[in-house]
Amino acid sequence: MAKNKKEIPVYMMIFTVSSLLLMGMLLFQVYEAIAPPRIGGALPIEERGNLLAIPAMLEDLDPDPMKAFYELDVQHGQMEFFPGVITDTMGYNGNFLGPVLRVKKGQEVQIQVNNQLELPTTAHWHGLDVDGPNDGGPHQGIMPGESWTANFSVDQPAATIWYHPHFHHTTGNQVYHGLAGLIYIEDEESEDLNIPKTYGENDIPLVIQDRNFKRDGNFHYKLANIGLEPGEVLLVNGTPDPYVELNRELVRLRVLNGSNFENFDLTLSNGNAFYQIASDGGFLEAPVKMDSLFLTPGERAEILVDLSEVTDEHLALLIGKDVVLDIYLSGDPRAAAEIPEALVTVEDIPVGENPTTRTFVLESEGIDGTINGKEFDMDRIDKVVPKGETELWVIRTTERSRPRPGHPFHVHGTQFQIVSRDGNPPPPEEAGFKDTIFVANGEEVVIKVLFHKEGLFMYHCHMLEHEEQGMMGQFMVEDMD
Repeated sequence: MAKNKKEIPVYMMIFTVSSLLLMGMLLFQVYEAIAPPRIGGALPIEERGNLLAIPAMLEDLDPDPMKAFYELDVQHGQMEFFPGVITDTMGYNGNFLGPVLRVKKGQEVQIQVNNQLELPTTAHWHGLDVDGPNDGGPHQGIMPGESWTANFSVDQPAATIWYHPHFHHTTGNQVYHGLAGLIYIEDEESEDLNIPKTYGENDIPLVIQDRNFKRDGNFHYKLANIGLEPGEVLLVNGTPDPYVELNRELVRLRVLNGSNFENFDLTLSNGNAFYQIASDGGFLEAPVKMDSLFLTPGERAEILVDLSEVTDEHLALLIGKDVVLDIYLSGDPRAAAEIPEALVTVEDIPVGENPTTRTFVLESEGIDGTINGKEFDMDRIDKVVPKGETELWVIRTTERSRPRPGHPFHVHGTQFQIVSRDGNPPPPEEAGFKDTIFVANGEEVVIKVLFHKEGLFMYHCHMLEHEEQGMMGQFMVEDMD
């Protein structure tokens, strides 16, 4: 005979249900903080997300106009990305990311980097044409409590470049926690261009990153055999669910794919076209009309968006259907803004009659990868390259590489130009100077590269976890005369 089930006292049921409801409310608050990007249209003012953070411009401490001195403190911090949820972070001179450094062609620049972390770091100037000792690669480690000063002259065209750590085996984690910032190079040609230049109003930096969060609010830097797991939250300048208020005018967006591992394909929600005016290494010769912008980790682009004739009060920058940035417009619609017909003259990298040709084969299996069948070794010099002599570099990604669609290939210490993609001329948006280039699986890209400075440099996949798992090599540039 079956035993009778014991009845649960009413007060116990009430206590249990109340506890579950309370736990559910707490979990909802946490999971609300790690929800996927929002999909949808305009929101009422009271329901908008967070006003886009605009990085500060770091003060130049040298009064000499032909010199610049900046000081960067690498430090721990905390951010409240979501109400009531504290996230441990890292930043330069602040809690997350870093300030913008503005330099000018012809300046002598010093940047003192003070490591206030409990672990080693470096400061790599991604896109700067500098010598090896000032590049900030894995060999220029800054130990905890120590400082390192980079000294270089700026002798390249106006561009939007960036800085981030590059200490081997910790780069991805440090960038994920917030160590990244922008550098603006200006020159006389850029100053003469009739394009938006008011920082934070119509000339706006956008550092786009994807992140995952744990239940306690901290970053969830989760590696798997396929690589770094895609982030469920999109941050722009460290702002989740960001919005910006703009006038109906021509605006300039300086976009960095600051993700560790993910590619971004950006569009406007109203389907309008925009104009790309610059790539990694500076301005193109003329604006390129586009309806989408594809950027892999480390790549930058500057685009002009004409908002003067937009009658709607809202549009958004999208990745697929996910809202990256809500844009709310004010003021009366105006006549169409003027898009320059020409920008600058892009000097062609000269190639001799019999240039040295080198081949780099990228191959990955999940998170592990190789270049030319070799994993990175800090004690091995893979190539010796002559200073001042243009070479052709052939970059291939094997069809066996998986599960990613390809790799962004970055070269330190120079800006190169693309010769061809699978035998075809590069598209116009890739006709300028580049330092990072996407190579799809099964594709071959040929670049011409010229090094002006001596020293030890890196080449690597700029999916940071691939770089750290072997997809990196190093080369020495020497004066052969």
